[in-house]
Amino acid sequence: MQYFDVAIIGSGPAGASAAYELANHGISTVIIEKETLPRYKTCGGGFVYRGRKEMPFDITSVVEKEFFSVDVYFNKKKLKFSAEREEPIISMVMRDTFDHLIVQKATEKGIKILQNHKLLNITFGDILTLHTSEGDIQAKFVIAADGALSPTAKITGWAETRTMAPALEYEIEVPEKDFERLSSSVRLDMDAIPKGYGWCFPKKNHLSVGVGCFTQKEQKLNLKAYYQEYLKTLGITTILKESAHGFVIPISPRTDGFAQKNVFLVGDAAGFADPVTAEGISNSIFSGRLAAQSIVESKLDVKTAEKLYLEKLEEKILPEIRTGIILANLFYKNEFIVNMFVKKYGQIFIEAVADFFIGKRSYPTDYKASIKRKIKEFVF
Repeated sequence: MQYFDVAIIGSGPAGASAAYELANHGISTVIIEKETLPRYKTCGGGFVYRGRKEMPFDITSVVEKEFFSVDVYFNKKKLKFSAEREEPIISMVMRDTFDHLIVQKATEKGIKILQNHKLLNITFGDILTLHTSEGDIQAKFVIAADGALSPTAKITGWAETRTMAPALEYEIEVPEKDFERLSSSVRLDMDAIPKGYGWCFPKKNHLSVGVGCFTQKEQKLNLKAYYQEYLKTLGITTILKESAHGFVIPISPRTDGFAQKNVFLVGDAAGFADPVTAEGISNSIFSGRLAAQSIVESKLDVKTAEKLYLEKLEEKILPEIRTGIILANLFYKNEFIVNMFVKKYGQIFIEAVADFFIGKRSYPTDYKASIKRKIKEFVF
């Protein structure tokens, strides 16, 4: 039976980044992946600069388009705001090639990848035995990087305490005239769907168009109907080819911890997507690296590693997410007030979002005082 210090379940950005970090410190590591790489992954593929600039290697080879500006529409296209930066605010990637690149960089440093290995169960103890569709593997640590549905978390015993946001995305090919018109900018329509937004993300030769509802209460919406209405907003009447993908995005972190029984949760498995924008790639990478660093710094001591991981999350990720949850509730649940507010402060808001995307600012810690101050200015 093969033994590794760390077994990582899933080869997405969280798992592959954790593997890369562990490989840099000589920790024996295996990635267990249920599919054959590269594989398609449902995702808008918008990688913000705050995440890209932290990558330990160049990803230019898998970037389909770079956008130095972003357009945001409110009130059914009646209000439009744009922000521009010297850095690429959003880089468009396809997750099959992007994820595979990180895995390749990790394997070059000595980690092992086992493809077509589906995790079936885990026997817990000081040393974990992972039962896969292709045989058993032993490891001292497991990093669960297997996405929003995370079978590993369920096997380990985590309850479902995250808020899951429903989303629907289509990869579409459109006539050349429409593609040229829509491929010049990243576009977000903040009221294409109640309590959420629509997005049009241009890729190399097609568009990723979708709608999602991002609130703290589950919304039973006809996503397809809102998507079709959003196509009209975009002026798309002819689709040459399309592929639909429904998915959920965890927009709040788990409330019952992120490490137990030698298993560490990262990325969507933990619920680390940004609550306001639902962007998850950056925090997936951050959390994967934090889990790996905790294991390295602990010198492979489980209790120490768990303590370090929680401390790092409290310092680096969780405060921002908690603030984001409150801001998302304020933003998405008060449509009338928001539209009135945006009329006066829309450009300031978009500039702040752009700064957040490129990593020049975080969510304000004094958000309550700031919001009250702006409301007073607005009213009086």
